[in-house]
Amino acid sequence: MKTAPDGTRSVRHLIGGEWVDASDGNTFETRDPHDQTLLGTVARGTAEDGIRAVTAARRAFDEGPWPRMTPKERARTLHDVADAVDSHRAELALLETWDGGKVLNHMLHAETPRVAHNLRFFADYAAMAPNEAYPDGSLLSYVLTPPAGVVSAISPWNAPLMLASWKFAPALAFGNTVVLKPAPQTPLSAARFAELALEAGLPEGVLNVVQGYGGDEVAGPLTADPRVDRITFTGSTTTGRKILAAAAANLTPVSAELGGKSANVVFDDADIEVATDVAIKGVFAGSGQVCLAGSRLLVQRGILDDFLARFTEKAQALKVGDPKEPDTNLGPLIEGPHLDKVHGYVELAQTEGGKIITGGARLTDDALANGFYYSPTVITGLTNETRTAREEIFGPVETVIPFDTEEEALAIANDSPYGLAGILCTQNLDRAHRLAAQWKAGMVWLNCFFERDLRLPFGGEGASGVGREGGQYSREFFTNPRAVTMRMHS
Repeated sequence: MKTAPDGTRSVRHLIGGEWVDASDGNTFETRDPHDQTLLGTVARGTAEDGIRAVTAARRAFDEGPWPRMTPKERARTLHDVADAVDSHRAELALLETWDGGKVLNHMLHAETPRVAHNLRFFADYAAMAPNEAYPDGSLLSYVLTPPAGVVSAISPWNAPLMLASWKFAPALAFGNTVVLKPAPQTPLSAARFAELALEAGLPEGVLNVVQGYGGDEVAGPLTADPRVDRITFTGSTTTGRKILAAAAANLTPVSAELGGKSANVVFDDADIEVATDVAIKGVFAGSGQVCLAGSRLLVQRGILDDFLARFTEKAQALKVGDPKEPDTNLGPLIEGPHLDKVHGYVELAQTEGGKIITGGARLTDDALANGFYYSPTVITGLTNETRTAREEIFGPVETVIPFDTEEEALAIANDSPYGLAGILCTQNLDRAHRLAAQWKAGMVWLNCFFERDLRLPFGGEGASGVGREGGQYSREFFTNPRAVTMRMHS
């Protein structure tokens, strides 16, 4: 990634260890959502570029050393890559703040460190994971877990490098080669990471990065090429369906973590300060651009007025502004069309009977005038049947819905096409375990939000995706478990 004297960058593909332009020479721009400053020009990948990247990854898998290393040998290299991430934490964090509007303080202390953590965790997990063996008299049966092959990893723009690392870290640790396609809105951090990985000793062709768009462009071969052995995707449900359809022709296994409309349920016995803090983080972190967001806030009627007053006060106290400032809580939305979509839902809510308690407008004052800023928004007066309460908005918009009984809360929470996550605030342990067991969601947080142990399964139900990743679930997906049975003769 070359930087010009004016500070703009030139981003190319990494294919087979070489930095190359798009096959037709075309590029696209990446701009800062804070003020629309030009950050750089990026190679706009073609289908030919995608084919070249798959070919490089296939060659590195079939002929190169990486799949033939022991897990401990691969772990040493991945720890070196993680060291490089730690050494360049400030640089990587700032790239994502520029490129995606991420709050710099959060990037420095949360997301960027998680990239290194993901690499270290899966490096060590692959090296230390137990294997199965079943002696039975003269029979000995055991399981091998060879790497699956070439992995297409398609990552989103809302947490670019962290979510990408949830994909390439386990894929690499288990011996696969990878073609990574970052979202076109946020190309910078993946390109810089790839440079660091090569410098740290990752063999050429093991990680390839192609920039660009989906459909018939660069992403086409990543989902339809029969030489691809696994596809891991995070993004919208609409795109996920297209990827699953493309993969079906070759019966390529897909792990897809898609959209969400998660319920955040607060009972009248909850610690109200803890519950309001959890609710604020649950919907406004990342400016609401989080698939796991608790964007349906269900509050037991007896505490509704008190809770809503506290929640609204805390929402109004959040600072929306330049994400590089240390006291900023919410940065800009990713781009203009997305801001228009978010505001469109707020307008829709009012036609559906919703009342805006706070927010509901684009922010254009002073330094925010050229950015894509939206105020933290709280809406009441809606039922769970409205489009605003059922469709994913992916912005800083909370819909508040009252309930009376535990049974009603569970019914509302589960009445959704999505099933990604749930949040529950209560001090009743029996209730907590009872509801967690009945919740239609891949993950349920009790009195907290977005805590992640990488040994746990990560994924959703229904329109929120297929498959699970994390710990043993990642090993099952990124390897081809093989049963071996041997008869011993005396």
